[in-house]
Amino acid sequence: MKIRDIRPSLRSIPLKKPYAIAGGDFDHVDLTFLEIELENGIIGYGSGSPAAEVVGETAEMTFMNLCSEEVMVLKGRDIRDFEELIRMIRLQFPDRPGTAAALDIALHDAFARWRGVPVTALYGRCSGPLPTSVTIGVMDVRETLAEAEAYLASGFRHLKVKLGRDPEEDIERMIRLQEQFGPRAVLRVDMNQGYDIHSFQTFLRKTLSVPMEVIEQPLPTDSEEDLRALPSDVRHLLAADESLKDVDAAKALSAGDPVFGIFNIKLMKCGGIMAAREIAKVAEPSGIRLFWGCNDESVVSIAAALHVAYSCPNTEFLDLDGSFDLAEDLFRGGFVLRDGLMHLVGNAGLGVDKS
Repeated sequence: MKIRDIRPSLRSIPLKKPYAIAGGDFDHVDLTFLEIELENGIIGYGSGSPAAEVVGETAEMTFMNLCSEEVMVLKGRDIRDFEELIRMIRLQFPDRPGTAAALDIALHDAFARWRGVPVTALYGRCSGPLPTSVTIGVMDVRETLAEAEAYLASGFRHLKVKLGRDPEEDIERMIRLQEQFGPRAVLRVDMNQGYDIHSFQTFLRKTLSVPMEVIEQPLPTDSEEDLRALPSDVRHLLAADESLKDVDAAKALSAGDPVFGIFNIKLMKCGGIMAAREIAKVAEPSGIRLFWGCNDESVVSIAAALHVAYSCPNTEFLDLDGSFDLAEDLFRGGFVLRDGLMHLVGNAGLGVDKS
């Protein structure tokens, strides 16, 4: 079954409400969408939403790449060769994971729809359903508590709190969350590289009373070795995010006595489903747990991340709330959220449809 047409598009989508992290403030997201149509009319959908500050690629760059001759030469190729086509695109765009991810996702979706099975069935399901965390941005204590209360009232239990701008305020926010909500909330934190080792050690010392399930990327990417000064029980909770861009980084970070006990895999960092599975396989022998994250994204790529997450035996955590932030989306479906748990819908491909 041959590919008949390839159609990229670019959209700027407002967020439901602006938010802040250690790296900046955001009120909209630019998303690239991709349609791959087969000869029989089946369409596979993909989407790219790279974080330029992390991978050096913007959505506009993704769109231009998807319009290029290097991509259009896929017209006429057989969808049954989708894995070979993904490898070819990764070689053409080695430093453009948003481009690779959009194509990888659309090719997986088209092939699985042609086969009449969910994407996760291509690899075998190993886990799920699992709860996702929802994100509380950088804000003051009062706003943090109010947002946590609203999320808990909506059925979520896992809260990821963005930190990294003001360590003293971060400490107060975490202590107050624990005091007010206790066992009602499972807390995860993400410093977005905002600390140095001394401020991080102070944070840990002053929040000993606060149980934290995951601690994402506290230090800059060139400071990983400083984390070896921490006890092993703390390092077990640390998740590599910005440090983990590709399979080569995964190999380096999993060698010997790993600094991080958790890998945060994002399709928009590594380049799609195939690359994500390669990272997962590297992590497994070292006992590194998987934490599946995202940017602000369409349900298309969130569903793709969920399919691959559930195909990996070392998946333990989900942070796939990126589509919840969008004021609108071009697609719907892919998964169902019940009591904070993410369930795949079971339809062919990614299970998404145009809105």
